[in-house]
Amino acid sequence: MGKEKTPVTPATRALRAAAIACSGHIYRYEEHGGTAACARAFNINEHVVIKTLVMEDDSKRPFVVLMHGDRNVSTRELARVIGAKAVMPCQPGAAQRHTGYQVGGTSPFGMRKALQVYIEKSILDLPLIYINGGRRGFLVSLSPSDAAALLDPIPVEVGMEQSG
Repeated sequence: MGKEKTPVTPATRALRAAAIACSGHIYRYEEHGGTAACARAFNINEHVVIKTLVMEDDSKRPFVVLMHGDRNVSTRELARVIGAKAVMPCQPGAAQRHTGYQVGGTSPFGMRKALQVYIEKSILDLPLIYINGGRRGFLVSLSPSDAAALLDPIPVEVGMEQSG
């Protein structure tokens, strides 16, 4: 990996402005590699690599869900919890317009628009999480309590085992 310089992104600026301690981690981005590629690159459990998912409800209201890398979101349960008829992932172009980030490099920190954030409750119990730092191939590690202090997320229990 070498001593690559940590990128400056809207996410790292937001974390710095909030005086949140974090470490940057650069890896070789793999198209469609997802959190498994991140976990392999750093030899960590995929459960602590957190996905930032940009979703929308049936009225096209966008929001973010933070989920363990080795779990999926039950959209049916999430819709029930938030009081929507349905929820689905945003199209990549819409996700980029809402967040300002390219898909594969979406961070919940420093987004273009202030979106409601939902977090899988068990993430808050982890000692350390790895989450996108605002660029493909770049993660930041920090305490979930520090992430929650900045994001003010709503805890939910909508994770399910990945199939396949």
